[in-house]
Amino acid sequence: MLQYILKRILYFIPTFLMVSLIIFFLSKAAGEFLQCEQVTYGNINIEDCKQEAHQKGYDKPIFYFTFSTAAHPDTLYKVFREERRNALHHLVGQYGNWSEITQYKKALQQFDVQVDGIRPNQSNRKGIAKLQKAVNLLFVTGKDPVIRSQLDKIGVVMQEDSALLTLIRPQVLALTTAYTMIKENATPNKLFIPSINWYGMDNQYHFWITNFLSGNFGVSRRDYNPVEDKIKQQLPWTLYINIPAIIIVYLIAVPLGIYTAVYRDTTFDKITSTFLYLLYSLPVFWIGTMLVNFFTTPEYGMKWFPSVGLNGNELTWENMTKLILPIFCVTYVSLAFMTRQMRSSMLNTMQQDYIRTAKAKGLSERTVIWKHAFRNSLFPLITIFGSVVPSAFAGSIIVEQIFNIEGMGLLLLGSIRNQDWPVVYAILMIAAILTMIGLLVADILYVMADPRVRLEKK
Repeated sequence: MLQYILKRILYFIPTFLMVSLIIFFLSKAAGEFLQCEQVTYGNINIEDCKQEAHQKGYDKPIFYFTFSTAAHPDTLYKVFREERRNALHHLVGQYGNWSEITQYKKALQQFDVQVDGIRPNQSNRKGIAKLQKAVNLLFVTGKDPVIRSQLDKIGVVMQEDSALLTLIRPQVLALTTAYTMIKENATPNKLFIPSINWYGMDNQYHFWITNFLSGNFGVSRRDYNPVEDKIKQQLPWTLYINIPAIIIVYLIAVPLGIYTAVYRDTTFDKITSTFLYLLYSLPVFWIGTMLVNFFTTPEYGMKWFPSVGLNGNELTWENMTKLILPIFCVTYVSLAFMTRQMRSSMLNTMQQDYIRTAKAKGLSERTVIWKHAFRNSLFPLITIFGSVVPSAFAGSIIVEQIFNIEGMGLLLLGSIRNQDWPVVYAILMIAAILTMIGLLVADILYVMADPRVRLEKK
């Protein structure tokens, strides 16, 4: 058994890595920002942003290695601003000579510093504004027509203002020369030579996955609170609903499914089957709305239960009574489905040859049902149990919405609406891990239910 469990755990390691990679690159595709850029965009304190980027690991390469070309450098990720990094990447993709592009970048930076150092006055204020606009555009573009257009505009400003010409002439000449050298010394053939860049453990994915495994899920985009705090605050209410519902479902569905299978086509079986079909066909949102209207408001029905919503974050008696109706909503659909599954599995098992043999040997009906038929009928329920663990964590968006319960379902829905991707991807990652755990538990239960099952040989 121990060897089997270890093998199954080893099988889950590549699955976990694949899931984590998918979620990580989805988070990168969704876009990330630094808080300082979000708050003071256009007037950014670069040093503060660099410090924040270092804390979040944004100043590291994306992965352990990259497949690139001989033209692309392995240090492009060190360019702090994304739009500037993309512009340099575009230039490399056209000309393939990183050394000349680096000289152009340095010349542009020096020109930017020189323009910022000019003291504006009444006569040169407009010219300085044009120069700053041209510089900002040169930093973020790699298209030749745009670059030449901006260089021409800089030349026009210099012709219009002789004082500015004296101040910036050397830097403009260096910038123009550097860009000319990029085009004259182009090496596009390097773009066809493959290259692999190895970065080791100091990369964004390693930083992200180690933080996740240590319980650090990042910071919410919406309120800048730690994601793990938001999950810890709302997870208990989801568990308070789903765990009792799961227990109730299994306690009722298993014996009810067995009984209706053993006494097939009896009046009880027909009535139960009809009732379960009706129960399963009723949508949760409709049942939840009816329960709220008729059992929590005296205007429409009877105020047997407190109104929706929770008072505080503690599990008080009042809050416990408010969870009764949500638990019922989660339970009734699962109860109908699980009972039907148990009945169908039991009927199939009762028709097997070994059951007929057991009856022919004179074994009691109780022994035949519980010792032989029951254990072999559990496999569908065990399979379903593998998905119960992540669903208990994720919660029910509809039920939580109707009864105004701040659980994981509403947290996920609200995070998607607000594009709070750190929260969304943390929940998805945890749900994926719980799914793998549920599958592992299901595999172990298979062997416990029937030792003849030797999945480790497959």
